[in-house]
Amino acid sequence: MFSRSTAAAIRILGRRQGPQARNFGAAAAFGTAGAATWGLSAQRERATRCEADPVVVGTAVLGGAVGALGGFFYGKSKADAVQEKYATYWPRKIMMVFGAPGAGKGTQGPKIVDMLDIPQLSTGDMLREAVAAGTEIGKKAKDVMASGALVSDDIVIGIIADRIKADDCKNGFILDGFPRTVAQSKALDAMLATTGEAVSLVMAFDVDPAVLEERVCGRWIDKASGRSYHVKYASPKSMKVGPDGKPIPDTMKDDITGDKLFQRPDDTAEALKKRLDGYKNQTVPILDHYAPRGIVKNIDGGAPIAAVWAEVKAKLANGTK
Repeated sequence: MFSRSTAAAIRILGRRQGPQARNFGAAAAFGTAGAATWGLSAQRERATRCEADPVVVGTAVLGGAVGALGGFFYGKSKADAVQEKYATYWPRKIMMVFGAPGAGKGTQGPKIVDMLDIPQLSTGDMLREAVAAGTEIGKKAKDVMASGALVSDDIVIGIIADRIKADDCKNGFILDGFPRTVAQSKALDAMLATTGEAVSLVMAFDVDPAVLEERVCGRWIDKASGRSYHVKYASPKSMKVGPDGKPIPDTMKDDITGDKLFQRPDDTAEALKKRLDGYKNQTVPILDHYAPRGIVKNIDGGAPIAAVWAEVKAKLANGTK
């Protein structure tokens, strides 16, 4: 399809720059080949002449140069974008996201996943997957759970070690719900160190407790679909307020199905206080554990959603404070 010289150029470019460059080189070569084919066709129409029309030859050469140049710059712009993204967010991003209930992890986590194309790994999901797959570590976990005992940190670390070898984790991953203690943090660090890696980013969402109470205690949920409403920020159309300023429970209905909404048992001021105490006692020491490495980034989770996301994006980049 290509001339020997063109094919050789593609091979050289591929050896020097990798798979993307081979694609770009091919794009340039197609431009050259197309222009050259046009020129040769024109030459055949002038078969009665002894020499090729210099205008035709010149046009073919010029077309080839334009095609090659276009392919090069198109390829270069894409390569630069990929290289910039790699330099900004990788090598392998190993993240943790912390925040008290209602701090915004559930809103921002999926956005990080979509942006970086890395999975968010829940210890509960990984445990169930390992048991279902019948892996060696999964069998150990199954036996422990069958006995009614709690799964040990060693087993959880083993499950994580297996899971992060999967192809979807090659660029990184976000740990969700782990670690919960400093001891687990140290065990995780030791496991990652066996492959020369370490946690690269710990993102902590900070929100004033009064704001958290308003967020959490105002949530109402549709059980069937999981759709979430809020009495202040996203109330259902059916909501009516009583003399005390609080929503009347019988009027809280899903906008789509009309089914009655409900509040989670722990979405109360009393339950929230206990959960915040647990977060302070368990999670804050983990942040202190990683803080000396300069990888803990605090996010103002009390800001508007768009502003929170802007800060998250800025602090996802390597080397930011």
